[in-house]
Amino acid sequence: QVQLVESGGGLVQAGGSLRLSCAASGRTFSRYAMGWFRQAPGKEREFVATISGSGGSTYYADSVKGRFTISRDNAKNTVYLQMNSLKPEDTAVYYCAARVGYSGLYNVRESDYWGQGTQVTVSS
Repeated sequence: QVQLVESGGGLVQAGGSLRLSCAASGRTFSRYAMGWFRQAPGKEREFVATISGSGGSTYYADSVKGRFTISRDNAKNTVYLQMNSLKPEDTAVYYCAARVGYSGLYNVRESDYWGQGTQVTVSS
């Protein structure tokens, strides 16, 4: 069983930045592909970014490409999402997810574990 705990959400003005963190339990963190997803009110949960177990491969949704950066520190069992140039449409609950034994995590059905989510609100 893997537990994921997100932190770092908050309220920020448009154009600002936030860094989300997701701490994972377990001793095999480097075997998990990790992903960030988000869900706005009244909308389905959507893919944001994913990173391979080694950190050598990343992939982003078009809506965040060039503004968000996913990274991980396997020594700390933590994955990060650096969010720059934030827009009001980035407002959502952001979720961390893990997939065991694969190099990427691209949709909600592929996730084996979820965090509880952290709220990000971008004001205009």
